[in-house]
Order: sequence, then C-alpha cells, then structure tokens
Amino acid sequence: MVFKIQGLYYLITGLWPIVHINSFMMLTGEKIDLWLVKMVGLLSMAVAIGLLFGKNKPAKILLGIPAAFAFMSIDIYYNITDTISRIYLLDALLQFIIVLWIMLSCLIHAKNSDRTPNNQ
Repeated sequence: MVFKIQGLYYLITGLWPIVHINSFMMLTGEKIDLWLVKMVGLLSMAVAIGLLFGKNKPAKILLGIPAAFAFMSIDIYYNITDTISRIYLLDALLQFIIVLWIMLSCLIHAKNSDRTPNNQ
C-alpha cells in the first residue's frame, strides 16, 4: 500500500508543473529554470510508474527509499540555505514518513517471515 500512495503522490506532484506551472509556482514560489522544474516533474512521474506498476517488491524498495531520500534531502538543504519556499518542508516531512513506512513494512514482513513453520 505504501508504494501505491508514494506512487500517486509522485505522479500528482510530477504532473502538476507540467500541466499548470503557474498554479504550481503560486504555491511553491517563483522558478527561474522552468525546464528544470518540468524535468524533475517528468522524473517524478517515471518513478511513480515504477512504484505503481512494478511487480517486484525488492525493486520497489530500492526505488522508493532512495527517491524519498533524494526529495527530502533537497527540500531540507535548500530550505536551510533559504533558496526555496518553506512549503517544501511539508514535502520533506511526507518523504520522511514514506521512508519510515517502507522500513516499518519491511521489518514487519521480516518478523512475520521468521514465524512461518519453515523457519522454526
């Protein structure tokens, strides 16, 4: 379920600057390099496709955690340097929650796997 939510979030936030850059900038602040904003949007949608339609859970983990860390670290660093809008701190928080959720899901799955009759 976490990968579906992460995928939908990346799809929506990636599509938004492509479809309506003006409303995107109203919330997130003025941008100089619109091509770069749109490129990040397209990359976000590419990651979303992998998360939404991928069949291999380990591959989704290897995609989902680093993607969330990448967004989170950019959000935090460029907030500290006062380069981007504070709204990106909300995104950083969401990315952090995603990472925790994925890690917790992995721990629960591993713990449940240890309880199966084959492992006793």
